[in-house]
Amino acid sequence: MFKKIRNKVNSAISTVRATVACKKAEGYVDSGVKILIAVVIGALLLGGLYLLFNGTIMPTVTTKIQGLFNYAG
Repeated sequence: MFKKIRNKVNSAISTVRATVACKKAEGYVDSGVKILIAVVIGALLLGGLYLLFNGTIMPTVTTKIQGLFNYAG
């Protein structure tokens, strides 16, 4: 019985040591910063596309379509 308990304790100790020594795990702060950077870059990209379409592309398309349907002349 004491050997079983000793083996379980030794197993638990070795598991704890391996977990503490493992340095490949990624922290929560790193993941949070990565997500925040992705959200900010995505927002900037969408804002730039919005300005591009509303400022350059859509007025050009609108004037060309109005020119196609201009029956007055």
